[in-house]
Amino acid sequence: MPAALELISQHRCFGGTQRYYRHDSAEIGLPMRFSVFVPPQAEQGPVPVLFYLAGLTCTEETFMIKAGAQRLAAELGVMLVAPDTSPRGANVAGEDESWDLGTGAGFYLDATAEPWRGHYRMDSYVTQELYGIVTRTLPGDAARVGIFGHSMGGHGALVLALRNPGKFQSVSAFAPIAAPSQCPWGRKAFGAYLGDHPDAWAAYDASLLMRGLHQPFPGGILVDQGTADQFLAEQLYPEVFEAACAAAGQPLTLRRQDGYDHGYYFISTFIEDHIRFHVERLGKPAV
Repeated sequence: MPAALELISQHRCFGGTQRYYRHDSAEIGLPMRFSVFVPPQAEQGPVPVLFYLAGLTCTEETFMIKAGAQRLAAELGVMLVAPDTSPRGANVAGEDESWDLGTGAGFYLDATAEPWRGHYRMDSYVTQELYGIVTRTLPGDAARVGIFGHSMGGHGALVLALRNPGKFQSVSAFAPIAAPSQCPWGRKAFGAYLGDHPDAWAAYDASLLMRGLHQPFPGGILVDQGTADQFLAEQLYPEVFEAACAAAGQPLTLRRQDGYDHGYYFISTFIEDHIRFHVERLGKPAV
């Protein structure tokens, strides 16, 4: 039974409602927040769901405020769900010492190393607990669920989709950390959360996961990457994921967008393409 939801606030938006919730998380062991846009079509029955995973330093509010996604989601009848990016107030030593580890940097994995393993369980939180809330307590259709995200969240979207193809029927990403085992952000996070265990790292690296698969998403994967992204060369490695998809026979549309950087102006420019990509694969509500 999902924990009781506390409605923090709600706002009428394009005929639907933008909501912010808090609940006591069994997986995290702490209160967690998430946001959800419920389209007007949900009044007639369950609707397709898109989980959006945000990047480093973001919260459950970032996407809903900055991406400009609600208008099209209301038109097409899609629920948007955005969790926070990490536990808050876990009182883990070092969790607030740097912006790319700990608070705001959960990396959408289940930590196995001390002192992180007790609360930093974002994989299970998203794929088990929040997924259950959205598809059982809220009017999300469990048969039509997609996932996408940005940067750290793009990494999370690719990894959680590849680890749970039965739960997520579509996946896309904006500027994902596509080969975290090879970049400074990933190595720092994986070393802390997972310890010195290569197999554990591989289980959360989209490029390495793809190597052992064959066309896990036959409908394709969409990735947008800005060519002026300040993190492209050192942190993101889309070419590694591209090669892994080619080896796995996985259809991939990797669009290198000229002149775009890493921020939400980039995301808001191409958000419509991503929502339509998912809707084509998930289907619209039958209303």
